[in-house]
Amino acid sequence: MKKQLNISWDGVRDSTGYLFSFAKSLSAAVKNSPFSDKAEDIVATSGFAFRMWVSRDLCPSATSIWDFESQKPWVENGGLTCDYVGRYWEQNDIEEEKRLEATSIIKASIDRGIPAVSWDTGIPEWGLITGYDDDAQMFSVLAINNAAPDPANPVLMPYDILGKREIPILSVLTVTGRTDKTEEQILRDTLKLAANHLKGGEWCDNAKGLEAYPALIRVFDEDPELSSSWNAEYFLGTYAALKEYAYRYLEKSGETRLAKLYRSVYDAWMEAFRIKTGEDASQPEVRAKIASLLRSAYESEKEAVAIME
Repeated sequence: MKKQLNISWDGVRDSTGYLFSFAKSLSAAVKNSPFSDKAEDIVATSGFAFRMWVSRDLCPSATSIWDFESQKPWVENGGLTCDYVGRYWEQNDIEEEKRLEATSIIKASIDRGIPAVSWDTGIPEWGLITGYDDDAQMFSVLAINNAAPDPANPVLMPYDILGKREIPILSVLTVTGRTDKTEEQILRDTLKLAANHLKGGEWCDNAKGLEAYPALIRVFDEDPELSSSWNAEYFLGTYAALKEYAYRYLEKSGETRLAKLYRSVYDAWMEAFRIKTGEDASQPEVRAKIASLLRSAYESEKEAVAIME
């Protein structure tokens, strides 16, 4: 059997071009589902609009070091139901079992007309699996850096490579339905989820939540070389794009105080990103402007957490 979905990144809000790949893939999957009304909200209601992770050396992999097993409950917080299959380090004994299990839920999702969110579909980031061909034993995949996919000539990945690419772990999430959870319940639980992360309650090896601010500010205060790197642009662009989802969701939900705070947070991150991409961040005055904007956002998010609690 063979099936191919016509899926692209079109219509997924990404104000910087660096929107976190899991959030972007999740939003695209929901947008191309019967639950498309949740495609924007799910970035916030899953908590990802509020999450931050920063490593000391600004390695981009810091954004992919968190509890993958939490994907299912986090996404289901937003009123959707999911299937999830994961296999991680030192689990070689279940590699084939989990690959077959993941293949099954991928094919079932595509049969429902919904792409699957998967780790490493072309680069070691999150992307989409958009089709399958049993005869050829090939998936069609859409990587986060593929801006203009051609449905007539999709990028292919062998079934048996799933979970065994550049960073050989398996993580596949599929959207299966929606629940009767009310918008009021979703909002209440989203604020709890966001506050828990921002206060450091979710696992990660790097600085996380509000702790990410001092870690990133320190770079712009002390390290001209790292401040002027692409890595710094990546972190600013990733979190700026997510903050937009946070303020838009809060605004839509009628949380006026929080929406106003997160609008200021978003504006500060976006201005920091604009400065980083348009000026020489190795210069002290440029770095000082970026650090000042991040400090302003930090104070606003600390105030937001106090309200959430």
